[in-house]
Amino acid sequence: MKKHNFSAGPCILPEIVLQKASEAVINFNNDDLSLIEISHRSKPFVDVMENARALTLELLGLENKGYKVLFLQGGASTQFLMTAYNLLIKKAAYLNTGTWSDKAIKEARIFGELEEVASSKDKNFTYIPKEYEIPKDADYFHCTSNNTIFGTQLKSFPKLDIPLVCDMSSDIFSRQLDFSTFDLIYAGAQKNMGPAGTTVVIIKENILGKVSRTIPSMLNYKIHLGKDSMFNTPSVFPVYVSMLTLEWLKDLGGISFIEKVNQKKAALLYHEIDRNPLFNGIVNKEDRSNMNATFSLIDNSLKDRFDNLWKEARINGLNGHRSVGGYRASMYNALPLYSVQALVDTMQELERKA
Repeated sequence: MKKHNFSAGPCILPEIVLQKASEAVINFNNDDLSLIEISHRSKPFVDVMENARALTLELLGLENKGYKVLFLQGGASTQFLMTAYNLLIKKAAYLNTGTWSDKAIKEARIFGELEEVASSKDKNFTYIPKEYEIPKDADYFHCTSNNTIFGTQLKSFPKLDIPLVCDMSSDIFSRQLDFSTFDLIYAGAQKNMGPAGTTVVIIKENILGKVSRTIPSMLNYKIHLGKDSMFNTPSVFPVYVSMLTLEWLKDLGGISFIEKVNQKKAALLYHEIDRNPLFNGIVNKEDRSNMNATFSLIDNSLKDRFDNLWKEARINGLNGHRSVGGYRASMYNALPLYSVQALVDTMQELERKA
C-alpha cells in the first residue's frame, strides 16, 4: 500500500496518472517507442502539448477570452524574472506574503521601481495583509495566491484597471475563481499538477509588447507564444504527466468538484488541530490554506513520540519547512480524504497516550 503522501512538492499524483505515465515511458501510443525517446516535434507529442494547453484553458474557463498557454522550464523562480522582464516599464506593485513573493520582489527590483504595497514579514508571514492600496499608475500588481511554506492563502483578489499577475504554483486547479480577472498566471507543475520540470503560464496576449527593453529570446513570452512552447525542446515527460493530471481532473468533474473535496480535507484536519489540546495552528484562522496546513506541538517534548507515530502510520512528508518549524500537511488535489483521516487518527492516538 502506498504511503500517505503529504509532501509539499514534488506533489502526490493520482494513481491512474502514474500508471499511464509509466506505461508511456516503456511504449507510448503503441508505437514501440518510449515517450522520452520520441521527437518533441513529432505529431504524437505535438498532440500532447496541444491537449495540455487546451485542457488548461477549459478547466480555468478561459476559452475564447484572449488567453494563451505556455509550458516552459525553470520553475516559478524563472517566472519571477520573466514577468518583470516582459511587463515592468517604470513601476510595479507587489504584495509580500511569504518566501516566494519575497524572491519575486528581489528579481523585479532589477528592472525598475517597485512598490511593496503590504507585507506580513513582521509576523513571519502568519497572516495575509488586508488593508493596502495598489497604485493606479503601476504597470502591474503581483501576488502569490497560496504560500506553501507558511500555510496562508489569499481568499479574495482585487479587481484592477492594471494587469493582475499571480503565482499560483501551489493551489492552481484546486478552487474555483474568476480566472478572467487575472492577466497572467504562472505555476510550477510540481505543487499540484505534475512532476518537476515544467511551468505553466496562462497569459492574456494584449498585455505584451509594451516594454522597450530588449528581452533575451528565452525570457520573451512573445517568442515562446509564437513557437507554441517549442522555441526550445520542452520538458516532454512533465508536460505529458501534467496533461494526464488535467484529464483526470476533468473526468472527476473539474475544479468545482475538486474544490469541494479539498474543503472537506482541510475542514477535517483543521478541526482536529483546533480540538486537540496538544496541537496549535500556526497561522491566522481566516487566512489558512486549504492546500498546506501548518501546525505545531504545544509541548515539544512530545515530538519524538509523535514523529514515531506518524511514521509508523506510513505518513510521509509531514515535517514543516525549516523557516517555520512544526509540521506541514500538504493536501493537494490527488491526496485522498482517507490520508487526512490517517493523520487525524495519529494525532488522536498521541492525545490518548500523552
